[in-house]
Amino acid sequence: MFTGLVQRIGEVAEARRRGSGLSLTVRAPGLAPAEDPPALGESIAVNGACLTAAALTADGFTADVLEETLRCTMLGTLRAGDRVNLERALRLGDRLGGHLVSGHVDEVGRLISVRSAGDDFVYRFACSSAFARGTVRKGSVAVSGVSLTVTAVDDGAFEVSLIPTTLRDTVLGALRPGDPVNLEADLLGVYVRRALGREATVSAEHWFAAGCAD
Repeated sequence: MFTGLVQRIGEVAEARRRGSGLSLTVRAPGLAPAEDPPALGESIAVNGACLTAAALTADGFTADVLEETLRCTMLGTLRAGDRVNLERALRLGDRLGGHLVSGHVDEVGRLISVRSAGDDFVYRFACSSAFARGTVRKGSVAVSGVSLTVTAVDDGAFEVSLIPTTLRDTVLGALRPGDPVNLEADLLGVYVRRALGREATVSAEHWFAAGCAD
């Protein structure tokens, strides 16, 4: 489990195909303090996708990316030199500054456009209609592992506002229209929708959007 608060920007050292999967080596200097280094088998979110550290290097780790993960995420597009968002798993007792993020990516979206809004920037992302139906204004969404608040949503797209800190400290600031991103819906919302069923969920979403409109 993660929070969607990126701890470091890492760099892909190697992305090597292995059968139907991928061996991904990431340089991650400064990801953890010397007294609490990453351990073998630890879960680390790479652009929002939960991966297992299969081997440790002097300045990072190597993870095996399965075929299913490649199908559901944009990790298969990574090449040596690409920068990635990194976050270590949440520990019980840690502050939950973002929202609960499982690291199980729902789908790959794409950046549609960027426009300025004062000191902030509004990013519009394309997504599936199903993903949009499960997304509510002022709710949470994880974009390549970054916890963000939804400012607008319609069929097949949603918008978020990014502050300068987020643009500087995550890879989102380097995105260009057309670039792919990993998307994960709000985990609590997913369970509510499945528990209530589609009709109840639609009503709940309409109530939430109306009640939190201002």
